[in-house]
This record gives sequence, structure tokens and C-alpha cells, in this order.
Amino acid sequence: MSSTPRTTAGPTAAGAAAQPSRRGLLRGAAVAAVAVVGWNAANQTWATAAEAGKRDIVPVPNLVGTLETSPATVDAFSHDFGHFFDNAKPWAVLRPGCVQDIVTIVNYARVNGIKVAVNGQGGTGTDIESHSVYGQARVPGGISIDAKGLSKILSIGNDYAVVESGVTWGQLTDATLALGKTPPALPDYLYISVGGTLSVGGIGGTVQKHGLMVDTVQAIDIVTADGRLVTATPWLRADLFNAAMAGAGQVGIIVRVNVKLVPAPKRSVIFSLFYADLETYLADSEKVMAEGRFQVHAGEMLQKADGSGWRYKMEVGANYDTTPPDRDRLLADLHDVRADAVIEDVSFRDYMFRLDAYEAYLKSSGHWYTPKPWLSMFLPASKTKTFMKLVEQELNADSLGGGFLLFYPYYTSKIRRPLAVQPAESVGYLFDLLRFPNPGDTGIQAMLDQNRRLYDIARSMGAKRYLVGSIPNMTQADWKAHYGNRWSAFAYAKKKYDPTNIFTPGQGIFT
Repeated sequence: MSSTPRTTAGPTAAGAAAQPSRRGLLRGAAVAAVAVVGWNAANQTWATAAEAGKRDIVPVPNLVGTLETSPATVDAFSHDFGHFFDNAKPWAVLRPGCVQDIVTIVNYARVNGIKVAVNGQGGTGTDIESHSVYGQARVPGGISIDAKGLSKILSIGNDYAVVESGVTWGQLTDATLALGKTPPALPDYLYISVGGTLSVGGIGGTVQKHGLMVDTVQAIDIVTADGRLVTATPWLRADLFNAAMAGAGQVGIIVRVNVKLVPAPKRSVIFSLFYADLETYLADSEKVMAEGRFQVHAGEMLQKADGSGWRYKMEVGANYDTTPPDRDRLLADLHDVRADAVIEDVSFRDYMFRLDAYEAYLKSSGHWYTPKPWLSMFLPASKTKTFMKLVEQELNADSLGGGFLLFYPYYTSKIRRPLAVQPAESVGYLFDLLRFPNPGDTGIQAMLDQNRRLYDIARSMGAKRYLVGSIPNMTQADWKAHYGNRWSAFAYAKKKYDPTNIFTPGQGIFT
């Protein structure tokens, strides 16, 4: 940490939000108990109101929102969905009142060598928290930024929406559906922030047609470490745009997003088709993808009902407005166990929010609150059969607990943002082991060790990781191998836009 903190406000690009009027750090009561008033250069800690005026205290700059250090606030931002780093406490939490607060606090953090990370604060009910699963959003001893302070939908046009980064996909979906529109790519779980999702890529059941969520973004406003609020697109400041999309929060703080919209269908026919063996599942999955039969295409590996082994489910959907699709034509020449098939005609919104009931089950059973050793990867199609045969031997019902293993193909050419690195083949498979261990399970560390072993095997086959997972002991050599020929451009962007390395230390990429 710097021994001479300053409140220097760095330059702000043209078009940035106007400097807010001078206001108190907290509105309402209990100011002394909660508010941070400065940085104590002598002992490298935050100073509260009781220490105001002391010689070594450098005041916090003016904010429209608040900077808080109360135990309750800090504790709430010290854990995430994965519960592996629940004691990684920040020193302070910024609840921004406007975008300019982000600019101001980034400048303050930079000149004082304080780490900064955004905390997405997604979820439902009272379960609001970061949805990273291996401490990716943690910032011990630094400043955690509450994304809920930037959660406004700013405008919705014919083919785009502009939102602040703390907006959840659920908020955006409901707002756009009311106008007959929808984002073309959505995550399966909608109560996570737009900005947080874009920092890792964002994947869902339309990846075969629309790519990742980052592939549907047309522009971002982002605060870089030099305190500039700038716009970046695939054509304007393309290096910054490409380093921010799926860039793990390493080059700036995304504050606004322009995301593409498409016409929303009214209903969907969802086919759950079950397969007794891996080979038939792979063949049918790639067949329907190549023929473009469905608008939605997902799948998973799951236990057989009698617990004797594994079977596979292809979940595909055909959207429509008034005339239902021809089911027989859509199912022609497929080799699923047809007697087990489940076919449902549902509203498009009901399908988008389909995990609501499952979330309620996981909470009632206690699985929602357990540690989550997830493993998320992109497999090359040519090695997928070999790898999945190994996985069938490695896993059992206890490996999943209340969770599941998503597994389905997509075209790697649909994924255009360079840091969402892909296998060097035309077809990849998402492998998304989303474990919700049984409450009281004592084998969590063994699951993490298994993740590392499976990752190393998959990597030797040409797989790439998806950044949301829990893979222990990642070294910088591992990260360089992961990014391959993209590493040098990523490292250059990090040096250019965050030269003092203050952003998102929890990812561990540049530490």
C-alpha cells in the first residue's frame, strides 16, 4: 500500500457523468458507526468519523452514494455463492449513487494502491450475494463495489437495450418481454447481474445460434484504472472491449451495457429426450444442431432412475407464436428412448424462468447453502467421448448431490470474443458440473481435487476452462496455457488499462 494516500481525481473522458454535488457520505442516522471518512496512512486502515481530523487521515473524496465499513456490511460482502472464501473481508463497501462514484473511488484506490472488485449481488428473496463460486469477486482488504447501486434499465429500443451493469437478466427479460422483445442469449439462472455475467462470457441454451452473452453486446461504458469513463465497442477501442468481454474484470469496471434484442416468441414446445448411451446422444445432438431444428438446445448427463449408471438427456425447444410446430417432423430420425420422452408446451417466459422452482427446492433441502465445487469447461468434440467415458467412471450420485451436469454441443465459430477461448475445433461441448453437495458432506476437498485432476486431463485433450468454476492451485503458467496465443494481448491490455493491478484480484490471473 502507498504510504502517502491522495484523493487525486484522475481525468474523465468527454461525456462522463457530471461531478456530483457535495453531499454527506451517508444519508440518515448512524453516520459515525458506518461511514468511512478517510484512509489512515500510518496504520494502513480505514478511518471512521471518530478519527476525523487526525494528522495521518486522508479524506475520502465526495460521493453521492456511501462507503461503509460496518461489520454487518463487510460480512455480507465477505462470502459468495461458492462459500470457499467466506472470511475474505473487504475493508469497505461502496454503494454507488451514480456512475461518477465509480470513477471517483477507482481514482482514490489507484493512487493509494487499494484493490477493487465489483460484487454482483444477485439472487432472490433475502439470498442476495455474489454468485461467483470460487472467490472470483473477493477483494480482501480492498473495496467491494455493490452492483445493486447501478441497477437501472436506461432505455429499450427496437433491437437493443441499454442497462446499468447491476441489472439482472431477469429484470431485463421481464422488461423486454413486456415489449415483445428478448435478449437472444440468456443464462439458465436469470438472477445474476449483466456485468458479472459478461465478465466471464455467459452461456445458455441458444449458444448454437447466438454464441455467448458477450457475443450479443454492442457497446459498453467502462471505467478504467486511470479514472476514465469511456465507451468501447467492437470498432471503437476494440482492444479494451475485447479485454473486458469475458476478461474476468481485469481491465475495468463495466457500468453500462448496450445489448442486442430480438423479437420474443410467445410459446415454446420443450422436448426432453432421454438416451441410454453416450454414443447415441452425441450423434443425435450433433445431428439436430447441424440441421438447425430447434431454437433452444441444451442437455445433461444424469443418473439412471435405478442408480445403476448414467444416461443422457437432450433438452431442445421449438418456439412459436400462434401455430405450434410439427412435433413428428422435429423428432423424425432421432434415436432416443421415446417411451421416456417428456414434451411440454409452455409460455416462453415460463421456460426462461424455469429454474425458479428448482431454486426453491434446493433452498428447502439445504443444498443451496453448501460449498459448490463446480467445474466448467469447453471440450473439443473429437475428445468428448473419451473424456465423458472417464467422467462416467469418476462420478456417482453423491458427486452431484442436488446438482446436475450440463453437457451439450455448440459451434465454436459462434463465440467471437477472443478471451472466451475455445478448443481448436469447429464443434465444442459445454461440460458444466454444477455440484450442490448434500448438506454435511465431508468430501468437499476431494471434489476440488477431482476438479483439478479432471481439468488437467481435459486440458491435455485440448479443452479450455470456463471462468466460473472451482479449480484449485491455478498458477500463472496455467493461465498462460489456458489463453495460449491470446495471452500476450490480454497481458498488454492489463498493463495498459490497469497498470497498478488494482482490479478483481480474486481471479488470480495476474497475481
